[in-house]
Amino acid sequence: MSRAEMQALGWKECDVVLVTGDAYIDHPSFGMALVGRLLESLGLRVGIISQPDWTSAEPFRALGKPRLYFGITAGNMDSMVNRYTSDRKIRSDDAYTPNAEANKRPDRALTVYAQRAREAFPDANIVIGSIEASLRRIAHYDYWSDKVRRSVLPDSKADILLFGNAERALIDLTLRLAGGEPIESIRDLRGTAFMARPGWLPEGWSEVDSLSLDRPGRVEPHADPYAMEPVPAAAPAADGAQPVRIVPAAERVAARRAERGRTVVRLPAYEAVKDDPVLYAHASRVFHLESNPGNARALVQRHGDGPGAREVWLNPPPIPLSTPEMDFVYGLPYARAPHPSYGGARIPAWDMIKFSVNIMRGCFGGCTFCSITEHEGRIIQSRSEASILREIEEIRDKQPDFKGHISDLGGPTANMYRMACKDPKIERSCRRLSCVYPGICENLGTDHGPLIQIYRKARALPGIKRITIGSGLRYDLAVRSPEYVKELVTHHVSGLLKIAPEHSEDGPLSKMMKPGMGSYEAFRKLFEKYSKEAGKKQHLVPYFIAAHPGTTDEDMLNLALWLKERDFRLDQVQTFLPTPMALATTMYHSRKNPLKKVSADSEAVETVRTGKLRKLHKAFLRWHDPENWPILREGLLRMGRADLIGNGPNCLVPRGQPAAANPAGADRSRGSGPRQGERAAPPRAGGAARPNAAPARGKPGGGRPPRPGQGKPAHAGRRDSRNRAGGR
Repeated sequence: MSRAEMQALGWKECDVVLVTGDAYIDHPSFGMALVGRLLESLGLRVGIISQPDWTSAEPFRALGKPRLYFGITAGNMDSMVNRYTSDRKIRSDDAYTPNAEANKRPDRALTVYAQRAREAFPDANIVIGSIEASLRRIAHYDYWSDKVRRSVLPDSKADILLFGNAERALIDLTLRLAGGEPIESIRDLRGTAFMARPGWLPEGWSEVDSLSLDRPGRVEPHADPYAMEPVPAAAPAADGAQPVRIVPAAERVAARRAERGRTVVRLPAYEAVKDDPVLYAHASRVFHLESNPGNARALVQRHGDGPGAREVWLNPPPIPLSTPEMDFVYGLPYARAPHPSYGGARIPAWDMIKFSVNIMRGCFGGCTFCSITEHEGRIIQSRSEASILREIEEIRDKQPDFKGHISDLGGPTANMYRMACKDPKIERSCRRLSCVYPGICENLGTDHGPLIQIYRKARALPGIKRITIGSGLRYDLAVRSPEYVKELVTHHVSGLLKIAPEHSEDGPLSKMMKPGMGSYEAFRKLFEKYSKEAGKKQHLVPYFIAAHPGTTDEDMLNLALWLKERDFRLDQVQTFLPTPMALATTMYHSRKNPLKKVSADSEAVETVRTGKLRKLHKAFLRWHDPENWPILREGLLRMGRADLIGNGPNCLVPRGQPAAANPAGADRSRGSGPRQGERAAPPRAGGAARPNAAPARGKPGGGRPPRPGQGKPAHAGRRDSRNRAGGR
């Protein structure tokens, strides 16, 4: 964990030094290991500094100045989500730290680490990446400070930012730096962002103002085509006009595509969006509409006024990895273990995924509260069957404590493996924010056959006794394949299966872009049918979000009644957490709906923001808990629903309070475990209020170039014990 390890490897310097806010675990579910092994495959000498003491620059000098660059990440999670609850309280533990010790990373760790690396070596190249970089690459609302913050690029003083699935950009950047190209001249890589001088445009490019594409002004009604109004005469042709030429469709499409590829869309400046919620919502809408790698344009956003103004330039998102590329990345020689320096320390995130296999990336669901699509994209990237089975065999043969149970075959979702648009041309031109909302797109292939085959072949491997599915299931897709549901329920459920309806009411569901309860009921019937046929007693564990934008008190009451009717007694529940750049976060901040055209008088989306109302909404999800009865009684009286207070079968809460109950309105940030007879939902952690199937599989960006045959990554780190939030 110092230069001594470098010397043991015979290194005088590192080509690349990676810095992470997580403990170092050499496993492909952890972005730092994936990046380190990928760079090592190029013949590079890669050093790793994990969880450094950020209060000085000295720990960042531990491995010396890297020949190519520092690659810096906050870790597998956004550091603010990692450190704080949805009530802005500091968490008491950190799943990515040995022994779950808290406060081993600063607030906004990516910015702090980059600043310290710059302080340690002012002339070193600084490359930032990972989910924290992806979610903060433009001006964004920050829930914890309750204000719009600048892009992470000017605050971190980094040279370049890598976002999304960054493997290609990482390799290209590294090789070009190794070839002697200055980092400030590398401006053409997809999936990268950088600072540019005002007005900078590559040769042959043009700029279009986002306000001309989706003007956030008054929404004018369309003319009624049946109104029989006189149509204004066309203007006469100008002198010298050329005859009209019929251009073939293929030629027109090619010309438009080429033009889009040389166009940058100007978003409203940081100074504009930080003060104008309507402009913020407009910028968010345009940003998400320009997210399909097949047709997305570059984006630019000015930061600052006057002579010191700079512009954040975002190239289009990266092209998704092909199956052979995915196989290569996941087939690198991972040790599949934490660094030996941690000894016997328990790292909860490692315990959670050590026997799981990531079979795909991405999600086309488009749930507005989720940040997966802003990072991994909507196009599913799948590994081959052979690659997946080979990893299962490696777990079986190389993990000393493996007992035959594979805990997950999944990813961001359990059942999107190999699903894609039926026509690549349609996929390239599509601008939908979701392939499954408001209904499943007719162009989406929903065949579960390849996934069923994976399940069958995996459990047939010698030494594999059991395979359960831990990733969250997309049940509206699953009902399209009763054969898949039968396979899942018969062989791969360990008594409880988690799914995420998120709400019962159409109002909040429309703001989440989630299906209605009809899909849930259809899946429930299949689940119960096949469980009975298999002779198993199994239960669904539904997840719900309290206080999501667009949710009224009445919506939460109706959900509580829905839960009571079905005797769902949830133990640990989640209040909506606004994560940077998510569409639901835009609703929370701006009170506008970016799913539609935004204007000053367009649809308002109200959200509960005060602590007391957020507690009430959360209490509705735990209607059965005596600790919540006082605040529920108060809320029901205010809502005029005193009929639900009493001891009758139709009442939600009783009139009396048990003597042992906590004071009225008491709030618990952590559940005490399932009570007897409860169907308990595991805690949700590490993202935008999503089920915690496994640690967030974010990928750090940052990379560097080759020297032939240069051994294993070196590891260095000083873990600070001070209870301190990092400076900026």
